[in-house]
Amino acid sequence: MDNDEYRNRGKEMVDYIAMYLRELRKRPVNPSVRPGYLRPLLPPGPSQQGEPWERIFEDVERLIMPGVVHWQSPHMHGYYPGLNSYPSLLGDMLATGMNGAGFTWASNPASTELEMVVTDWLATMLSLPDTFRHDHPGGCGGGVMQTTVSESNLLALLAARTRALVRLRGDARVDVGQDALLNARLVAYTSDQAHSSVLKASLVSLVRLRSLPTDLEFSLRGETLRRAVEEDQAQGLVPFFVCATLGSTGVCAFDNLSELGPVCRQEGLWLHVDAAYAGTAFLCPELRDPLHGIEIADSFVVNLGKWMMVNLDCAVFWVADKRSLQSTFGVEPHYLQHEHSGSVTDFMHWQIPLTVRFRSLKLWFVIRSFGLDGLQEHVRRVRASCDSRWHCLTWR
Repeated sequence: MDNDEYRNRGKEMVDYIAMYLRELRKRPVNPSVRPGYLRPLLPPGPSQQGEPWERIFEDVERLIMPGVVHWQSPHMHGYYPGLNSYPSLLGDMLATGMNGAGFTWASNPASTELEMVVTDWLATMLSLPDTFRHDHPGGCGGGVMQTTVSESNLLALLAARTRALVRLRGDARVDVGQDALLNARLVAYTSDQAHSSVLKASLVSLVRLRSLPTDLEFSLRGETLRRAVEEDQAQGLVPFFVCATLGSTGVCAFDNLSELGPVCRQEGLWLHVDAAYAGTAFLCPELRDPLHGIEIADSFVVNLGKWMMVNLDCAVFWVADKRSLQSTFGVEPHYLQHEHSGSVTDFMHWQIPLTVRFRSLKLWFVIRSFGLDGLQEHVRRVRASCDSRWHCLTWR
C-alpha cells in the first residue's frame, strides 16, 4: 500500500467508522457466536503472498463484527459506560500516524509537554489539590497518562512500597535481600468493595493486603481502618498503604476520605484514591461531596474512557510527590540519556513501560472541543439518564 492508496483507504475507513457509529443501535449488542467460532472461518496459517485490501476489509464485516460486543451502543447496559467521541478518535488517529514514543522529553518534546499541560488542566477541572499539578510552585507532583486504572493502582502500591522500605532501612540505598525481608512485614488496606485490580497489584508485588469491611452504605470508614492498623502493628507488621475507592464497580459506593485521610496522615500511610468509574463526575461542582478529604491523598486515578468520551486507553494518574515514583522506576541507561536529563520530566521514570504513546492529543482535542461547560453538561445528562437497574449513582 503506497501513500496514495493509503489516502483513499483511509477515507473509506473514516466513512466506515462514521457509518458504524451512526447505525450502531441497529446492531445486536451481544454477539451470538460460541467460543472458538473464528478459527474454522480462517485459513490454518497466514497467506504466503500479500492479499489485496478489498479482500481483507470484506472480512471485517463478515468475520469480526459478528463477534464484537458493541460497547458504545445505547442498548449496552453491562459492565460500565465505554463512551467515545469524534474529537477523541481524531486525536488517536493522529497519534497513531505519528507513532512517536515519548519515553523521554528528548524523544518527543511535544508529547511530554502536552501531557503535563492537559493533566494539569484536568486536575483543576476535577477540583484536585494543586499539589497534583506539574506547575505547582515548589511542588513535586504531577499527572501521567496510563493505559488503565489497574496499571495505575499497581504503580501507586509500588511507589508506596518504595517509600516504606526507605523509611524502614533508614536510607535510600537498595539492599535486595534486606528489602525482601522488610517487604514480608508490610501490609496494605482496601475495602471489600474495591476493584479486583487492587488484589492483583498485591499479588504482583507480594504485599499482604487486607480487605476491610464496609458500613451499610458500602463505605470504608476511618474507625475500621484505625482498628486494623492497630491490630497489625501489635503483630509486628508495618501498615503502609490504603486504596480508597470513589465509585466502586459493584454498587458505585464511596469510601469516606474525610475519615480515612487523618488516619493515613497520623500513621504515615500512603493514601491512594481509585476513582476509575466516578471520577469524571467530579467535573460538576454539585457532585464533589465524595472528594472531601482529597487534600491528604498521595495519589489519584480516573479512567476517562468510561464517562469523559475519551476512547480507550486513557487513564490519568496523579501523584503529590513524584520522587517515590522516580525512585521506583528510574532506570536510565546511557543510551536514553540526553542533554536535558535531570532538568525536565521524562515519563519513563513514572511507570513500568518504557514506551509512552501520544495519548495527550486525544484528551487535548476532547477538552478543547467540548469545553468545561460541554463536559459538565454531558455528565449531568448521563447521570440523569442512568437507569436504576444498573450502576445508578447515589451521591452523598
